[in-house]
Amino acid sequence: MIRVLIADDHPVFRRGLAGVLAEAEDIQVVGEAADGAEAVRMAEQHRPDVALMDLHMETVGGIEATAELREKAPQVAVLALTMATDAESVHAALRAGARGYLVKGAAGERILAAVRSVAAGDTVFGADVAGGLVQRLVEPHGRRGPFPQLTEREREVLAMMARGWDNTEIARHLFLSEKTVRNNVSNIFTKLSVGERARAVAMARDAGLGQQEGPRPARG
Repeated sequence: MIRVLIADDHPVFRRGLAGVLAEAEDIQVVGEAADGAEAVRMAEQHRPDVALMDLHMETVGGIEATAELREKAPQVAVLALTMATDAESVHAALRAGARGYLVKGAAGERILAAVRSVAAGDTVFGADVAGGLVQRLVEPHGRRGPFPQLTEREREVLAMMARGWDNTEIARHLFLSEKTVRNNVSNIFTKLSVGERARAVAMARDAGLGQQEGPRPARG
């Protein structure tokens, strides 16, 4: 029996996914988590074989949780199941320790097959992301400027961090939600292998990011 933990901050999606998994006689859902921190706690408690992990969740994102699981529960095979299709997100998930990557909307049979594959030790990529991953592998790094592992949006956020802007100011300037900015910052920390904002800012400034000052967004 393959024991599965579901981590996603959308309860309706979690319930639907649990229903899909319940149809398989060889798969058992042992827990549902609403964020990355809860996923880590439940994985340590229930010791699942596979964790289906959304990347973007409140408080602690899936990439950070995957990296923590690699340290605390390395026997858990993480299968990312998310909306992001860009190669940078795939790369970040793999660096954190994920063994597979599927895009939400994949057919139920595809999800079941992927769960079985990663539980058996294989690596799985959905067709939606495989092409972008290959493109990233063959793309000349020199064309991407500093921090080629970051997306354009993440580099933009990092540059604003280097100017001393906080998440609220960045969100206002880019017309994003603060949750989206937090997710970008979390991804930046993971991809740069840093644990705090000050270190990421120092690296950005050393690379020449954030040198052009702009007006700080008005608060309130």
